[in-house]
Amino acid sequence: MTSSLKGHFLIATPALNGSYFHHSVIYLCEHDDDGAMGIVINQPADLMLDELFTQVNIENKLPNAASTPILFGGPMQQDHGIILHDSPSNTEISSQIIGDVYLSASVELLRTLGTDQSPMHSLIALGYSGWGAGQLEQEIIDNSWLTTAANNTILFNTPSDKCWHAAAELLGIDINLISDTVGHA
Repeated sequence: MTSSLKGHFLIATPALNGSYFHHSVIYLCEHDDDGAMGIVINQPADLMLDELFTQVNIENKLPNAASTPILFGGPMQQDHGIILHDSPSNTEISSQIIGDVYLSASVELLRTLGTDQSPMHSLIALGYSGWGAGQLEQEIIDNSWLTTAANNTILFNTPSDKCWHAAAELLGIDINLISDTVGHA
């Protein structure tokens, strides 16, 4: 592996049309010689935050919880919740990914949402996306993914249906102009 893509976006190319990752943007939480792990940030699940609070017996303190979707983080362990957030309220329940982006799987962090200990920005996903050693690198070589450094505005504040185009614009491209067929010279 030449360099880590931890803290980067993977942007699905049209080559992935029809797959689970169609139009996906993935925030990479880990990437090393052993593989990679990331969270799809733009595929809403059929579950809202207020429903999740009810399922895990947490008092809802957020006025917008009924309109905040939980995301499909990926096809692996979809029964596990993962929270990406900024400004750690408790470093014992969150791990820094890069800069001011943190990862947690703690129900305790969910309990802080809507309180003065709440992170300023967060997203909650069920499941994650994972790759074995060399697998992601091969998918990038095969033109399945574009990569760029992540942007917190896109990560936390861009509506799901706008993330794919917004992430591609970080590269200065119109993703709609990329062909779904590739060749190598």
